[in-house]
Amino acid sequence: MNVINLKEKYQLINGHWHPHQIAVVDDMQVLLAKLKGELVWHAHEEEDELFQVLKGTLYMQFRDRIEEVKEGEIIVVPKGVEHNPMTKNNEEVHVLLFEKLSTSHTGKVQHKKTQTHYPKI
Repeated sequence: MNVINLKEKYQLINGHWHPHQIAVVDDMQVLLAKLKGELVWHAHEEEDELFQVLKGTLYMQFRDRIEEVKEGEIIVVPKGVEHNPMTKNNEEVHVLLFEKLSTSHTGKVQHKKTQTHYPKI
């Protein structure tokens, strides 16, 4: 039961598209990540994902549209929905993610940006 300072935690993150775990709530985890550019098209068959933008603008690509998620906003990607998060104009975006512990970073898709371990910070 300690206070978590998000600004301090972000200073510990080097690189992009590599979530770091800051808390566990029952069977859910809270992750922080820095994003820049584009990840990869993927889906999570059994888990929803919540993205909260803390800095910048996230563009969540879906096959039929792109949703712009601004600072202070959230988007929930329902399980089974193919998506590809991205940023524009070389902007670094900071997000907080809330997802089940069982969620794989890029679902069944293996890519050079796929992470298999989320360091605890």
